[in-house]
Amino acid sequence: MLSRLSISNYALIDSLDITFPEGLIIITGETGAGKSILLGALSLLLGKRADASVFSDSTRNCVVEAEFSAKDGQEEYILRRVITPAGRSRSFLNDEPVSLTELTAISHKIIDIHEQHQHLLLTDPDFRLSVIDHFAGTGELLGRYRKAYSEYASLEDSISSLEKAMADAEKDAGYREYQLSKLNEARLVSGEMEDLEQEQKTLAHAEEIRGGLEAAWQSLNPAELSMARQLKDAAARLSKYASYDSRLSPLADRLESCRIEVSDIEREIEDISSGITVSPERLQAVEERMSLIYSLYRKYDCADVDALIALRDSLADSAAGTEQMQQRLEELKEQQREVGKRRADLAAQLSKARKAASASLSGELQDAIRSLEMPHAVFEAVLSHKDTLSVTGGDSLDFMFSANGSASLRDISKVASGGELSRVMLSLKGLLARYTSLPTMIFDEIDTGVSGRIADKMGDMIGRMGERMQIFAITHLPQIASKKGAHYLVYKEFSKDGKAATGIRRIEGEDRVMEVARMLSGSELTPAAVENARELLAKAGNQERNRHNLR
Repeated sequence: MLSRLSISNYALIDSLDITFPEGLIIITGETGAGKSILLGALSLLLGKRADASVFSDSTRNCVVEAEFSAKDGQEEYILRRVITPAGRSRSFLNDEPVSLTELTAISHKIIDIHEQHQHLLLTDPDFRLSVIDHFAGTGELLGRYRKAYSEYASLEDSISSLEKAMADAEKDAGYREYQLSKLNEARLVSGEMEDLEQEQKTLAHAEEIRGGLEAAWQSLNPAELSMARQLKDAAARLSKYASYDSRLSPLADRLESCRIEVSDIEREIEDISSGITVSPERLQAVEERMSLIYSLYRKYDCADVDALIALRDSLADSAAGTEQMQQRLEELKEQQREVGKRRADLAAQLSKARKAASASLSGELQDAIRSLEMPHAVFEAVLSHKDTLSVTGGDSLDFMFSANGSASLRDISKVASGGELSRVMLSLKGLLARYTSLPTMIFDEIDTGVSGRIADKMGDMIGRMGERMQIFAITHLPQIASKKGAHYLVYKEFSKDGKAATGIRRIEGEDRVMEVARMLSGSELTPAAVENARELLAKAGNQERNRHNLR
């Protein structure tokens, strides 16, 4: 249930923090007081898109937070949505960031808002099927069907893509074979261009490099006197006198290190020099190979040899893979046949369960509708099969209705008045409340188009729903506002500078009598209206006591 609602900087609400009890909660207020503002703020938690108009102060964030708790207190959700003046939105669940999609999915499981004109849903094919699925308890079966349906659609996409690829492959086969032959002739090796570039530089400057190496070697061996040998002699002389002066030993060690390093350098110079070949023929061969690879870069728009190799391998796979693609296509089609059979079986099970439930749904809903001052109303949920399967299965469900007996039974959207649709929708919501786990339901003026005894009966039905779950009833009718439950008044007040602000408070006792009287008589209260209000509230209290005694 919704136990606490906090709103900051939303429309006419600067700051609001209010708690709610279990059961039936009545919300009333004069036109324009801000009842729709409260609902709009709460709708932000259900994923409604926000814009700049939500801000009371364009310099501050808009924040809506709702706390939901189970009756046993074992589970609690705190949903929060923050909208910045720049229009960015952030969502939180129990103070942990979540995506708006996740917030919406969670909120729709714990609260349902019936807004004005929602009776238009009665004409929505998916909504009608969702009604019978809730009633028939086919949620798990529908989930399995939808999984099979999604798998079938995915396989269909894969088959279509593969068939297109095969058609493209067949069309371009000749050109691909030509490209592949050229790349195969090149005998490309990964990383060879870097090796060729280095070899080309070495070959192009071979004589210079060799001469430089010889000169360096001579510098280390001037006049046939090895510098390494001289360093060794010097170290030996210092070591000889180290016993007389301790400073000489470290110097001898350093000279020995220098000797080892110089000897290594001499050997490496000799090794490098012996490996350098002056070969105009090899240089020409290397440059020709580099020229070939550069031409392949340009021809196939590739940046390096690895890209050329990848292209070659892809062309080879494509040329050799037509048979494999055909085999894969056959495998996918076989998988699709199997999934299609499973999908059809699940659709048939869904149809059977829906068919079995349709008569009970029709009967229960008809009884509920007749209790709302339509004693001759007829309602029938008619299930029929569609030619093709969709995400909801292979059925369509029509709501047939007549207020005056079965002779004039027609589609509900074509024959029901606004007041009749309101009563049908309330009956439907009351029925669904028994078959869903929703803890909270909000009715926004579901009494539109009705009055008098009808409104009183609708109020009774809403009150009975409030015994099983938390019900918010935003109403303009005193017959509903007087029902046994917590009563909250939405009001508008003005500051000294003329700025309007919306507030909400719980009213009891005489304050509630005056509010119901206002709803009965309008802006000018009359003694008769006040007395009538007392009678309505007393009657609601007696009805509540009688219901409890009957239990």
